[in-house]
Amino acid sequence: MTELTHNDLNDMDPSTGELELEDRASLRRVAGLSTELADVTEVEYRQLRLERVVLVGVWTEGSALQSEASLAELARLAETAGSEVLEGLVQRRIRPDPATYIGSGKVKELREIVVATGADTVICDGELSPGQLRQLEEKVKVKVIDRTALILDIFAQHARSKEGKAQVELAQLQYLIPRLRGWGAALSRQAGGRAGGANGGVGLRGPGETKLETDRRRISKRVSKLRREIAAMDTIRETKRGRRVANEVPSVAIVGYTNAGKSSLLNALTGAGVLVEDALFATLDPTTRRAQTPDGRTYTLTDTVGFVRHLPHQLVDAFRSTLEEAASADLLVHVVDGADPTPEEQVNAVREVLAEITKRRSEPLPPELLVINKADAADEVSLVRLRHQMAGSVQVSARTGTGITELADVIAERLPRPEIVVEALIPYSRGELVSRAHADGEVLEEEHVETGTRLLVRGRPELAAALSDFQTDGSAL
Repeated sequence: MTELTHNDLNDMDPSTGELELEDRASLRRVAGLSTELADVTEVEYRQLRLERVVLVGVWTEGSALQSEASLAELARLAETAGSEVLEGLVQRRIRPDPATYIGSGKVKELREIVVATGADTVICDGELSPGQLRQLEEKVKVKVIDRTALILDIFAQHARSKEGKAQVELAQLQYLIPRLRGWGAALSRQAGGRAGGANGGVGLRGPGETKLETDRRRISKRVSKLRREIAAMDTIRETKRGRRVANEVPSVAIVGYTNAGKSSLLNALTGAGVLVEDALFATLDPTTRRAQTPDGRTYTLTDTVGFVRHLPHQLVDAFRSTLEEAASADLLVHVVDGADPTPEEQVNAVREVLAEITKRRSEPLPPELLVINKADAADEVSLVRLRHQMAGSVQVSARTGTGITELADVIAERLPRPEIVVEALIPYSRGELVSRAHADGEVLEEEHVETGTRLLVRGRPELAAALSDFQTDGSAL
């Protein structure tokens, strides 16, 4: 029997991402088990279960191809949430119908499709008003949810960290508040005074507080508490970011459309081992890893939450701190899915959300480096077209490793460099200074002479001060 070495055992250990993927797969929803609230009259937002769904979209602008792409993306979102897509329906209109979203004629057709397919849920490709939701449910006789509720459900399933769960809950409650139903069967009024008592009785009791008002007040309190908790987490994040800024460690943020391969790219560049799955919004929690340029400079890489067309504004608000992490980086690595039929629309969707965050910060966006991922899955004609449209971009395949070395070189070129160059002759007895020069600066030249180690180093003022006692005459540039 062959004996396994310690390194062999380490190689067999699963990464953090592999463990999370196994855990996620073990918690798949089972058909027939409902996750709905017991009292569905109180709230419009209800979590999905493994169910059979029909998709409905309204085509108001753009081409037919764009409309079909949007509905196809909605189908992937539904499958990610754990549903089975049966049918899709698109209605061409100037604007959505204010009462039923798709109009009375299409509602009848939709009801016939629901009956014929045995679907139990309708998902609309847009954010519906509470009135539209109620009207559709009454007419099609099954549950109706919108695109926002679907995305929130996926986020609720995939959030792992305390901060991520708090952000998702905040977004869910913000979505829920205007959709609390009034005067349903489950609503009641609390008596303003006890019947027959000194302070109340028939004709004397006040209207009291409705259950709707109680729910709204409780949700508002919970929202306030979540905002305080997220603000406290923001303080911790700012402290860590301030520490990196004080040490002048350059930061790179990986942004991009969901499922474009951001986590795969982070793994390829740093060996982080974070979760990778062919699903929309597979990872929500930002991951920061330390990396080194080919010339030895240290920088950080942060994988951020993915974007999507019409990202719910509740999520943008709740995840603002995470998105601002990207907006404050020294370089944005914008990952584009080269195998997607409409990669240009993905780029525009990401830039719209980043522009919204930048507008709130009143600061310009960092420089952007476009990275076209999944080059191994895209056809050559598409790659040539993207190379022409996105000048200066880098084409890679995070799965096969093609182009990763070139990408690392380009990132090194785009990162800010320290401006102070020092030449010093360091005695052999002060070897720790040589180590510090390699760790905190960029060693341009190194030579071992009889009296010590001669270094030509580019670094921060703190490093220059540490080497000042051994600086050679006229070497500071």
